[in-house]
Amino acid sequence: MSTSEIAMLDDALRATRQSFDKIPVVNIAPLLDGSDPDKVAREIGWALANAGFMYVKNHGVAETVVENAFLKAKAFFDQPESEKKKLHVSRSGQTLRGYIEPFGENTDPEKTKDLKECFDIGPESEPDCPFFGANPWPAEASAPGFRDAVYLYHEEMKRLSMIILSGIARSLDLAPDFFEEKMRRPISIQRLLHYPPQTGIVDESIIGIGAHTDYGNLTILAQDDVGGLQVMNRDGQWVEGTPIPGTFVINIGDLLQRLTNDRYLANLHRVVNTSGRERYSIPFFIDADYDAEFAPLPSCVSKDNPARYQAVTCGAHKFGRFVQSYPHLQKIPA
Repeated sequence: MSTSEIAMLDDALRATRQSFDKIPVVNIAPLLDGSDPDKVAREIGWALANAGFMYVKNHGVAETVVENAFLKAKAFFDQPESEKKKLHVSRSGQTLRGYIEPFGENTDPEKTKDLKECFDIGPESEPDCPFFGANPWPAEASAPGFRDAVYLYHEEMKRLSMIILSGIARSLDLAPDFFEEKMRRPISIQRLLHYPPQTGIVDESIIGIGAHTDYGNLTILAQDDVGGLQVMNRDGQWVEGTPIPGTFVINIGDLLQRLTNDRYLANLHRVVNTSGRERYSIPFFIDADYDAEFAPLPSCVSKDNPARYQAVTCGAHKFGRFVQSYPHLQKIPA
């Protein structure tokens, strides 16, 4: 297709999306207990087609698991910079685990510097391809209980992500276990984030995190009560992702938009912390096996909406996006 034809299709697709001034909230209890999974699937379908985001409540994750992860995150970031940099992400190479200082990763580098610091872990495994390997845990003496609390959170999010993905599969009239064959050994990243507050005039040159879509499959975000998440609606306006106690924020990434041939939206979002307080959040990113293939589903392709994407593998797509954001990866031979 020509560029003009693609643009016309994009305009037609955007016209079918409903705008929103609040991120929808989905009660997933009927999915967890099996009492009405189809109702949940319909609500998921509307949220992902129109906002690309949703809150989920009654998700079955114990509050203490979330609270402990936040406590350990705050304690970790309170350490001296010199101590945190002993675990710097550049030491992990393509495994991409460890500490990232403010401005060390920039999601929209041509426009924005990200005023945040991060700590990333993933599944403990052999370093046989990018995103896999050992986690650089802080010493127990300097961060007591950190490893146990953060890895437990990772495992709980991995469990919850498969439940949510079963609901997404149902929303697309697929078998509930559709994603499982792509996720025998999935890439996952458990991130801890700290956003210092900004004062004075704030523009897009420096904000918490620049406008971006997530790279992979699914994101589960826990927020503190500070706020700052913003999501783009169809009218080009930033909608606040106001924290709601007891919920997670869910959004999809590029691979699910590709899989659904743009039926579902990997939406632009950013973080701007002008609250005057320190902001902490814990996003969990679940993708698929490194070599899992993503191409438009036949059920999402039609004469009026032909396939918009070629097939890609999860690992190659995700790693290509990371190279743009991480300076140390740009020094490693392809």
